[in-house]
Amino acid sequence: MESRPLYLGPRLKRLRRELGLTQAVMADDLAISPSYIALLERNQRPLTADLLLRLAKAYKLDVSELAADERDDYARRLADVLKDPIFAEIDLPALEVADVATSYPGVTEAMLRLHTAYMREQQALAGLRGGAGSDVANPLAEARRFVAQRRNYFPALDSKAEALSEEIEKLGGLQEGGLAEYLRGQGLRVRLMPAEIMMDALRRYDRHAEQLLIDETLSPQARRWQIALHIAYTALRGEIAALVRGASFSSETAAQLVRRALAAYGAAALIMPYDRFARAVEARAYDIEALSGQFGASFEQVAHRLTSLNRPGQERVPFFFIRVDAAGNVSKRLDGAGFPFAAHGGGCPLWSLHDCFRRPGEVLTQWLELPGGERFFSVARSVTSGGGGHGKPAVLRAIALGCTAEHAARLIYARGEQPAPTPIGVTCRLCNRATCTARAEPPLGREILPDDYRKTPEPFTFAES
Repeated sequence: MESRPLYLGPRLKRLRRELGLTQAVMADDLAISPSYIALLERNQRPLTADLLLRLAKAYKLDVSELAADERDDYARRLADVLKDPIFAEIDLPALEVADVATSYPGVTEAMLRLHTAYMREQQALAGLRGGAGSDVANPLAEARRFVAQRRNYFPALDSKAEALSEEIEKLGGLQEGGLAEYLRGQGLRVRLMPAEIMMDALRRYDRHAEQLLIDETLSPQARRWQIALHIAYTALRGEIAALVRGASFSSETAAQLVRRALAAYGAAALIMPYDRFARAVEARAYDIEALSGQFGASFEQVAHRLTSLNRPGQERVPFFFIRVDAAGNVSKRLDGAGFPFAAHGGGCPLWSLHDCFRRPGEVLTQWLELPGGERFFSVARSVTSGGGGHGKPAVLRAIALGCTAEHAARLIYARGEQPAPTPIGVTCRLCNRATCTARAEPPLGREILPDDYRKTPEPFTFAES
């Protein structure tokens, strides 16, 4: 059977942009004209076997990964989108759909993005109407669900990272020097570059010159993390790709977010190898600052790593993790302890997580009790990113790591006299505590009573439910 021509325009364009190359530079690398690169990217010319090999050699890529045909995937995704009821009265033969996906991948991608945006708006409207909504078309929620379903534990990444860390230890340890030495053995030089040359990038891989460029204004801890991330993206590439291929995502954006999360997981597993880290966790009674010093990782990196200790037979305390900004926006969330995070709206202002912005750098502990009686223990602290020079704004966020009350005794933070738990809610709309003075909204299903002649400290008074 004759093989089909290989049209990989969108993928070639993505690759070129990831490498930070112009069409002229890529054309020079492949010994073809810039106009031919333009034709390839617009799918007006197929990618020949010779050109595929040149690409793989020039940028040290896996030929099989490059040659994987996206057309079937595009056709499947487009067909799924066209099943939406809004297209119900339009005659859309399967052959025509496949034809569009094959011949016009740009149009297909535009259609997919448009439908994704439409679904997000529908979800937002459903939320406003009080409906449960769906996170199917929300790539961030989809990526979070992927991690949560696996309890933030990926044994293939842990095993490979642990073996790598042993190899790197022999080259000078798991600090910046040892990681750079490992890459040097792979033919890659690590260079610290001025921020103006990095053009707002913290890390950039120059495949052409075989260099990993790092912003020199980063702290040693941050430089080390960026090098570890690059090692994860390259040395764990096969394991990450297998995990992504083994799942079904509604969009390429969701798949990319999962890939990013898996690379970060791999980097953490490299600098905090499972077995050694798990032993240290028990020895130091989950003291995050002490573990941070021992492993040369940030407070947030250690807290995040604590959520992933789920190896069968070597499990540690199951935690939930959340990161918010001063406005209450959630930028990272993991749940391994059954904490009922709010799907929509702000969190509870009585949780000390929100006090971190008034007390930066201080570790705040708190016993929590939800309306249903469930109790948790929370450890919160502010964390900072960015900065590093005059005029470079630092971003202040707050993170909280928590576990159920039954596990709290294993944490150094919970030792001593146990104070009464703070009654909190998931979010005001789902909390029925009638006497809460911090309430911002009335709960769903409760009738607000008039207060023309009587005012209580609470913002609202309610009829008995």
